[in-house]
Amino acid sequence: MIRADMHIHTYYSDGTQSPADVIAAAKRAGLGLICVTDHDTMGASDEVKSLAQEAGIRAVDGIEISAYGDVKVHILGYGLDKNCPAFKKYYREAVEGSFARCEDTLKKLKERGMTVPMEAVLAERTVEGTPVHSMFICRAAAKLGYASSAGNFYLSYIADGKCAHSRIGRLSPEQAVEVIAECGGISSVAHPGRIAMEKQAKEGLIARLKALGLSGIEAVYSGHTEVETAYYKEMAHRFDLLITGGSDTHFTTGSRSVGTPEFYPDGALLNALKKF
Repeated sequence: MIRADMHIHTYYSDGTQSPADVIAAAKRAGLGLICVTDHDTMGASDEVKSLAQEAGIRAVDGIEISAYGDVKVHILGYGLDKNCPAFKKYYREAVEGSFARCEDTLKKLKERGMTVPMEAVLAERTVEGTPVHSMFICRAAAKLGYASSAGNFYLSYIADGKCAHSRIGRLSPEQAVEVIAECGGISSVAHPGRIAMEKQAKEGLIARLKALGLSGIEAVYSGHTEVETAYYKEMAHRFDLLITGGSDTHFTTGSRSVGTPEFYPDGALLNALKKF
């Protein structure tokens, strides 16, 4: 059996760990397969694959598209071609949309007496040219004294339903699945236990996405309980979808670490990944 982590973030999006940090952690955890799935970018892809090859670890290209319908529904993509015209179009619009969304959020914050300069936000971005993530705003705001931490600022002002939340430039889950499929990849609904929907509505969403080419469900996830894991595994079987799993690690320290929870891809998923 091969142990895998198919949901890892680096500083190419909102994480703080480098590709080298990820590979080192994967080696320590005894992983044989990893997927870096940065939000809305595949910028780390080449560096990750090069370092993984040196370490004897297989790396599959990945992304996490921060999609929104009525609620947040993130879609993981594996093996998609970043040189595909549809991906290039998506990425260009994702970067442009991220700036427009950031400006909208900063305007809303200023209306409530909190001035966070764009320059301060961009100073939190490690890699130039990547989308501007909401966590960059939160880190900048925390440094300016508007909250005790970036996480607290996010929960107070930026999260769904809060005063400075913005969805400008976001794809729908349906569009995310279609882009991944058009670029030859396989898609999986990220952390379904965190989707703010009742069970019946969530199953309806999965059915709609399946009809558009959805490939899997991230049933094995660091934030899922045993009951949730069993439920989403059963849902995957019922909808004839692949079971994926990952840590959603963003930092070298903290409660989540690369390789947790333990995930061993089954034959169906490994066969699907063979072409990548």
